[in-house]
Amino acid sequence: MTSLWRSSGWILLGSALILALSLGVRHGFGLFLPPMSAQFGWGREVFAFAIALQNLIWGLAQPFTGALADRFGAARVVLIGGVLYALGLVFMGLSDSALSLSLSAGLLIGVGLSGTSFSVILGVVGRAVAPEKRSIAMGIASAAGSFGQFAMLPGTLGLIGWLGWSTALLVLGVLVALIVPLVAMLKDTPLPVQAGEQTLGEALREACAHPGFWLLAFGFFVCGFQVVFIGVHLPAYLVDQHLPASVGTTVLALIGLFNIFGTYTAGWLGGRMSKPRLLTALYLARAAVIGLFLWLPVTETSAYLFGMAMGFLWLSTVPLTNGTVATLFGVRNLSMLGGIVFLFHQLGSFLGGWLGGVVYDRMGNYDLIWQVAILLSLLAAALNWPVRERPVARLQTRLGAA
Repeated sequence: MTSLWRSSGWILLGSALILALSLGVRHGFGLFLPPMSAQFGWGREVFAFAIALQNLIWGLAQPFTGALADRFGAARVVLIGGVLYALGLVFMGLSDSALSLSLSAGLLIGVGLSGTSFSVILGVVGRAVAPEKRSIAMGIASAAGSFGQFAMLPGTLGLIGWLGWSTALLVLGVLVALIVPLVAMLKDTPLPVQAGEQTLGEALREACAHPGFWLLAFGFFVCGFQVVFIGVHLPAYLVDQHLPASVGTTVLALIGLFNIFGTYTAGWLGGRMSKPRLLTALYLARAAVIGLFLWLPVTETSAYLFGMAMGFLWLSTVPLTNGTVATLFGVRNLSMLGGIVFLFHQLGSFLGGWLGGVVYDRMGNYDLIWQVAILLSLLAAALNWPVRERPVARLQTRLGAA
């Protein structure tokens, strides 16, 4: 661990701070659903659609921002992403219609997140450390993003209560703008193009022909569906169960807190055990946790326990999934290939966030979506089981020659 920080500590610190800001602010968006919907007389579907669109745009943009980071270095991509993210928050604070909310919270913040979150930042980390330290380094960076979720959620709630939802978003925009100077800590240099190096098209064809790549992608779809549905709708769900609004905020904070330990542990275990098998176990555990939460009476205690358990499993998928992609295909095109896998995560995020609002407005409860979340967990566990952590033939030949 000491040698890891000595060789790459500056890059790890910068990556950690950027992820903490980017994901910490995003984690609190669900807190804006009740006040915005109440002020403008929206159903829950309007806000849910804007956040769902955000996740869809994020996912669609991610392969392109990842490819740019792989080819030209991540610093420029993160810089532009940070500016767009901050502008999106400012315009979200000024929104007064479904269209303006979708353009700000959906389009601008979605593109901004694609340049300031996991695929680009973990690509930086993956290129900065030795292969044997890659999994734990990704776990450390991901854990920092989790700490941001824990630390910033109470602050976001406090800002809403003190300044109102609109001014709170303006303050968050200023905070996210700090990503711009942090870019200087990302000493990310694209790997030099060598003779016989893969072109972008060749890298895409190689990945698309590998069944493990698609199994990881479809499994990641489930992760996105679950975390965005829970992140956006859980506070409102708990209010529906006659619990104080503060309970939902506390549960989201607990998710962020325990996510720190979960992502670090996943990164540590991923360097010692099969990452796809760990993903299978993780999705099975999610199915069990959600099932128990729904089966037991919903109380403050059960809600807090759910937040702790779900938090431990929350983003543990990220270092394991990205680490497996790096093992299979190498790090030359890691941001782009990780971005494609992440696109599937965001397609799931879009459906989880949007359908949560649609189902509630149509049926008056979230029961159907909770049931779908459990079934999808079982599917994701089955999809990850057959993935084998073996480098593609091209890398095996290169390693043999070395």
